[in-house]
Amino acid sequence: MARPTPIRIFDTTLRDGEQSPGATLNFQEKIEIARNLESLGVDIIEAGFPITSQGDFEAVRAISHELARAKVAGLARCVPRDIDRAGEALKGAAHGRIHVFCATSKIHRTHKLRMPIRRIIELAVESVRQARGYVDDVEFSPEDASRTELNYLVDITAAVVEAGATTVNLPDTVGYAVPHEYGYIFSHLREQLPVLDKKKIVLSAHCHNDLGLAVANSLSAIENGARQIECTVNGIGERAGNASLEEVVMALRTRKDYFKRYTTKINTKRIYPVSRMVAAMTGLQVQRHKAIVGDNAFAHEAGIHQDGVLKERTTYEIMDPRDVGLPENKLVLGKHSGRHAFRQRAKHLGFQLDKASLESGFEAFKALSDKKKEVYDEDIEIILDQQLRSERRLWELVRFQVTSGTGMIATAMVVLRDSSGHERMDAATGDGPIDALYSAIQRITGVRVRLKDYQTRAVTAGKDAQGEATVQLYHNDRQVRGRGYSTDVIEAAAGAYLSAINRIKAGEARKKLSTRTRSNNAKVKHKRGPARKKK
Repeated sequence: MARPTPIRIFDTTLRDGEQSPGATLNFQEKIEIARNLESLGVDIIEAGFPITSQGDFEAVRAISHELARAKVAGLARCVPRDIDRAGEALKGAAHGRIHVFCATSKIHRTHKLRMPIRRIIELAVESVRQARGYVDDVEFSPEDASRTELNYLVDITAAVVEAGATTVNLPDTVGYAVPHEYGYIFSHLREQLPVLDKKKIVLSAHCHNDLGLAVANSLSAIENGARQIECTVNGIGERAGNASLEEVVMALRTRKDYFKRYTTKINTKRIYPVSRMVAAMTGLQVQRHKAIVGDNAFAHEAGIHQDGVLKERTTYEIMDPRDVGLPENKLVLGKHSGRHAFRQRAKHLGFQLDKASLESGFEAFKALSDKKKEVYDEDIEIILDQQLRSERRLWELVRFQVTSGTGMIATAMVVLRDSSGHERMDAATGDGPIDALYSAIQRITGVRVRLKDYQTRAVTAGKDAQGEATVQLYHNDRQVRGRGYSTDVIEAAAGAYLSAINRIKAGEARKKLSTRTRSNNAKVKHKRGPARKKK
């Protein structure tokens, strides 16, 4: 019997996934997610788009040097400065890849690029060659491939392979394709270009979920010659999201009678913990009915179903929840638990803690266990996530008092501590307790924002459950997200609001520092005068 063909899993949670509105991750969170993606068994991790920001550049550089096994990719347009920046970020990496892309469909050629296909092919070839000057592993993507004429896809694929591309990705950028149609693109390219198999060029699928077909299209691509699937944890990403990593992997594994020719390196028992981590850090909660990792994925309400499962699990469950890492008992710690138990549970959940993080996390855990009798995995994830959220606390909540009721005007008194240690108090009224609380905070901080979205949810079960509050604020046309947690939902709301305001203030401080640095550099250059020519 022939050995199964390995399917590479290319995870783009840290790049395409982070493009979901409000799903910003800080540097330390990206590092932690990358470590867990490697432990999950992901083959390639697209860590960011280095040209877009210094943060993305630093993340790609750090992750590419942190990981021992997984390849790390940096994205770049077919623009020389993009490729140079990606190459700089990956300098010295053991397993670096530059992923270059350029749109090829008629609608993009006409309205976005305003460029003929001949020039696009030339640009793609130049870009691949430039990227090969930095790394041996180069991926090329003809953006919107599923809406590109097949003869043009053949031409550009042949050209970039000759220029040195080792992987060619054929993205369904806007989620327009249907499975049979998308799969045919792969079989057609392999038929027209025997060089792909001869040179062992990897064809890759990158599918978006606008019509709910991302996973189905990815599986069709595999059946027609794709050997790499680009996907994200929980299916997060632009618009309706990307193909879901856990759904693609578990489809191949669960239906191995049908997909017996294919296999992946994914350790499926790490799927659920990594899903929980990504949800907690991005603030994008998983739908209850989400396949594989949703709260209802292995829940049974109907009496007939319950009876069947009790008699034989496989009557209504096609997967064993333990195979995806779903814990049988989430209750793990209490107020008498020690540091060792806390450290071990954190490790099980995928967190690597240094001594300082362990101490601060353990102190937060003990404080919570005084408020809650039962501490769950979700509570510990929140504590550890807060340790990784390293944005500078310019304002910190000291205390608050809210008065509200039927027929009353809601009022809030708030005391905040600034970064110098001084406390300031103010009060405000509002249309309900949260509105009054937020008005008082605005008066103290002086930051004027517009609230776009406010949500609360219970993180765990029970009347003493922690509440999570999330807010999305608009400040000078910039959208900022904040999260807060507490057993008191109003305190959680205050924490979320302050988290967002601290991000705004920290961003303003960085901008001022950057402007000052550029100004000082310009002054130094002016004082020195023009450079003298060598004789």
